[in-house]
Parts: sequence; structure tokens; C-alpha cells
Amino acid sequence: MLTFVARRAVGLVVSTLLVITITFLLMQMIPGDPASVMLGSNATPEQIERLRDTWGLNEPIYGQFVQYIVNFLQGNLGESLFHHKPVLGIIGQRAETSLWLGLAALIVVVGLGIPAGVLASIRPNGLTDNIMLLVALAGASIPSFWLGLMLMTLFAGHLGWLPSSGFTSILETGNLGNLRNLILPAFSLGFVNAALVARTARSSMLDVLQADYITTARAKGLREWGVIMKHAFRNASIPIVTVISFTFASLLSGAVVTESVFALPGVGSLIVQSVLKRDYPVIQGVMFVVAVLYVVVNFLTDLSYALLDPRIRYR
Repeated sequence: MLTFVARRAVGLVVSTLLVITITFLLMQMIPGDPASVMLGSNATPEQIERLRDTWGLNEPIYGQFVQYIVNFLQGNLGESLFHHKPVLGIIGQRAETSLWLGLAALIVVVGLGIPAGVLASIRPNGLTDNIMLLVALAGASIPSFWLGLMLMTLFAGHLGWLPSSGFTSILETGNLGNLRNLILPAFSLGFVNAALVARTARSSMLDVLQADYITTARAKGLREWGVIMKHAFRNASIPIVTVISFTFASLLSGAVVTESVFALPGVGSLIVQSVLKRDYPVIQGVMFVVAVLYVVVNFLTDLSYALLDPRIRYR
């Protein structure tokens, strides 16, 4: 186990350095000049040049990269070119919204996807299975922004049951009632991703339910739901956990469209704003956080396999 952890730790460092390098190079390829964007069309060439000197944008690319690596090793991801604040602080302010949205959407994904997949696998090609597959197909086909707009129109516009946009920090206000603002975006984001979990759960359960030990368990007179939940579901859970873990990572980092539709101050909307403003330090900082998030989630997922299946051993 210690050897496995050490290897994954080395992989974490290598993956992080690769992401930093690739992100830095991609930022240099974005057309446009952040100094020109910030000063506006009325700025003189002298003003633009002076601002570029202040930010170090006139330095050679390799010089900027070396300085960025040095700052990174010191725990400094730089300062936003437009907000004039540390990048980590800006990401931290936006991370709360994305975290709550990701957790709420994950509840929708697990609450809809797993039961739907398990129920569909009990009687394959039956009525329940066909209905679940139809709903899963619809979930995979419907764009999240369209579903969000429809939910907003119905529940916020016509019925007035839920707020349509915005989110106020729970850490600052201490009011858990602010989570009502995330119900609609969480469902629109989670429903689309629940389709993948449902299809994975169905496929995995169908494979396990055909195994000999399931037939033996039924022959012993065990109740059907006991056989399904105690014997079949646990052995079918590894592919499901894998899909859910990466779905959670994508929910935290990739809810750009949903956050834009519901005007949520999250990391997704921060990425869009930073790209439009050519705010390179913020873009690089967000990419770094997302890369670390995926690597950590992947590591924890690998460890969970040994808990789900005692036959798995890491060396």
C-alpha cells in the first residue's frame, strides 16, 4: 500500500507540472493583449507598453515561465491582472458556490442514477427497463442549459416556488436557506449526468446478476432484494463508483454553462470572465486547481476499490 501511495504521489507531481506547462503555453496562444483589453480602445501605445512592462508581459516567454514556476513552488499562483488580488483568494471566493452546487448535483446524480439502473436491471427488456432507458436517453440528449431554462421558467417564473438565479455565501451569512437557490441548477446539472450513472449501473448489475453465486444465493431461499443489494450491488459497485467519482470532479470544475444560466458566482463563470479578459494568472490558477482535483479524486477512487472488493490488494 505504501508503495502504491508513493507512486501515485509522484504521479501527482508529474501531472501537475505537465498541466502547468501546457496551460502556460496555451495561454500564450490566446489572441489579444490583456493590457489593451484592460485599458480600452482609447489607450495610447505608450500606456499599453508601460502596463505590459509593469506586468512583465514584455519578458521572453521562457522568462515568464521560469518566474511562474518559481512562484508556484513558493505557493504563489500570482496576482489577477484585473482584480489585483491573489489568484488563490479569488478562486477561494468562488469555490464555495461551485462546491455546494457540485454536492447538490451529486445527490441528484446518485439519487436518480443508481436506483434507476438497479431497477432496470432486475427485469431486463421489461416495462421498467424500457422506461428507465428512455429516461436515461432523454437525460443524455437534453442540453443542461435548455433543461435549466425550462425549470427556471416553470418553477421560478410561473409557479414562483424557487429563486431563479444568484447565490449568497453560506459561510458569510450562516443561512442554509440559501441552498434553495441551487435546487434548480443542481437538478438541471445532475439529471444530465444521472443518465450515465444509470446506464453504467444497469450494465454492471446485469453482468453480476448472471453470475453463479447469485443463482446459489437465490437457491438458498434468500429474499430477492437481499440478493440484489447484499450480493449483486456490492460486486457491481466498482464501475459505478468510478463513474460517480469522475462525474463529481466534472461537476465541480465544469459547470460553466449552468453557472452562466443561473448567474451563479462560481469557478465556471470565473473561467469565462478570465478568458474574455485575458487574465492569464487566474486561468492558470483555475487549471491547476482542477488538475489537482482530478488527480486526488482518481487516487481516492483507487483506494475505495479495496474497500468494495477485499480481493483487491495494492503493492
